[in-house]
Formats: sequence, structure tokens, C-alpha cells
Amino acid sequence: MRLNTIKPAQGSRPGRYRVGRGTASGNGKTAGRGHKGQHSRSGGFHKVGFEGGQMPLQRRVPKVGFRSRRGRFSAEVRLSELKYLATDTVDLSALKAANVVPQHARCVKIIASGDVERAYVVRGVAVTKGACAAIEKAGGKVEGY
Repeated sequence: MRLNTIKPAQGSRPGRYRVGRGTASGNGKTAGRGHKGQHSRSGGFHKVGFEGGQMPLQRRVPKVGFRSRRGRFSAEVRLSELKYLATDTVDLSALKAANVVPQHARCVKIIASGDVERAYVVRGVAVTKGACAAIEKAGGKVEGY
């Protein structure tokens, strides 16, 4: 197959809609524009979102943005940061004691970044698939999450 021979499937791309080509076409005379009014005239248009002078929806709705409340209390730990722990058991209290995560953290996730030197037992902490595989490869295990 070559790029210059690629074509769309037969019938997947309908022909152009030709308007103003006589009454037999079904779109003659007014060419599908109706009779009178702004849209029937050439150059008759209005801005996208214009609502006839009424305050448009995109200006009525307040724009405050979004900041997750949960994000303030969640933290990520790299595999390479587990070496700072004093014990082989990884849980929330051990991570806080080693100052790997902030004291106000409530949920923690271990991500696969770096490598593991020791065998760790992970309890009550979320672990990505890659990090889980790396911990188990090093002889550790992941429990209870």
C-alpha cells in the first residue's frame, strides 16, 4: 500500500450538496435558505453565540475554574524515594515519618519512577501496575489496596 493510492471507501463520502440549480433539484429558487429574513440574504449572519441582544450563555455563566479538594490531600511517591524509609514496611505513617510525603497527606500512590533496592511490604497505599511489578520483582509484596 502506498500513500498516493489511499482512497476512502466507496459511498463513505457523499457528493457535494449543489443548491440553486433549478426546481427539479429540490433546492432551486431559494436554495434552501427559506424566504425572508436575515439568513436568506447574502451577508446576513450573526456572531456565534449571539442570542438577539440577550446576555449570551457563555457570558452569563460564572467562570471560576476548578481546583480539586481531594488534590490537596493526595501525594505521589517515586519508587526511588522508598530508600529514605527506615523500615521495610511501607504505609502512610512510615512515609510521613520519613518526610517523603507531607504531614497533611491522606492518600498516597506509589508510581514507577526509579528502581527498588530492597524488598518492601506495601500496606494501605495505592500502587501503579508498573510500580507493583517492580516491587514484586525485588522480592517485596503489595497488600490491601
